[in-house]
Amino acid sequence: MKSTRKRYSPQFKLEVALEALQEKESLSILAQKHSIHPTQITLWKKQLKEKLKDFFTTGKPAAVADEKLTEALFQKIGRLEMELDWLKKKYDRYQHKNGLDG
Repeated sequence: MKSTRKRYSPQFKLEVALEALQEKESLSILAQKHSIHPTQITLWKKQLKEKLKDFFTTGKPAAVADEKLTEALFQKIGRLEMELDWLKKKYDRYQHKNGLDG
């Protein structure tokens, strides 16, 4: 019999990890309460702490990354518009040259 692996939603993981960070209850009590192994709670708690370290410092770099991405996308749009205009001109010349005008 094949057992299926349990999958927990990010919201559930966050709630459990936050409860573990508050340390109002022991890991074993939390584990029983949520039917999870204490090691899993410890892992989620560790992951949350690692992500929280960058929470306040990534505000500007994320904005800079978004600006760079936006700038690159605008450049690509401009380049594609120029290519489209060039192709339209070439197609119009081709149609006129071969008597395919509408």
